[in-house]
Amino acid sequence: MVADLSDRAEVDRVAVTVLAQYPSVGLLINNAGIALSGRFDQVTVEEFDRVMNVNFQAPMLLTHQLLPALTATPGSHLVNVSSLFGLIAPAGQSAYSASKFALRGLSQVLHSELADNGVGVTTVHPGGIRTRIARNARIGSGVPTAEIEAHGRRAAALLTYPPEKAAWQILDAVARRKARLLIAGSAKMPDALARLLPVGHISLMRAVTSTFSRTSKSDTLTG
Repeated sequence: MVADLSDRAEVDRVAVTVLAQYPSVGLLINNAGIALSGRFDQVTVEEFDRVMNVNFQAPMLLTHQLLPALTATPGSHLVNVSSLFGLIAPAGQSAYSASKFALRGLSQVLHSELADNGVGVTTVHPGGIRTRIARNARIGSGVPTAEIEAHGRRAAALLTYPPEKAAWQILDAVARRKARLLIAGSAKMPDALARLLPVGHISLMRAVTSTFSRTSKSDTLTG
């Protein structure tokens, strides 16, 4: 089934169709997501809203509407795919981080609330998984045209972890009823840093991002 999850009516259609065919659901994985690059002042409210609708509102709505089918199935499980950027919040990712932090918060609440119903909940925080998210990422309409290619190159360079390996780790986490799964060192190291230095890690991230940005520009100039 193909649906535009940024459209509330489409999300409702998906839920109604699924429930009509499957009155009980053993596993729900909310994985769909889109990215949006650009400083907060370079993205429009409409662009911000689209990211929130796909990355947070759609998982929230689908979970809410399919919850009776999940609770009707013994041993059922819910997986919400957050992100590394649901653990840390780098510059240029205001909409994406906001959506993934929100999904993380919802997931943690549901993990507590659904325990008595026998529904497991796993929040997944992938690092740089080699998917098409960078290739398909939106760029804020206020980002200068000259910077658009560099945005894509920087994002794509960080996506190296095999998606098949990530998928198996998620299924293993479901089988083990894990509450939280970090995938790849690119997620685990920043998470540890953020927990050790709740404020200080922000300056370190800015320094690393700035260095990476300068390197990318140098490669563009000399490549």
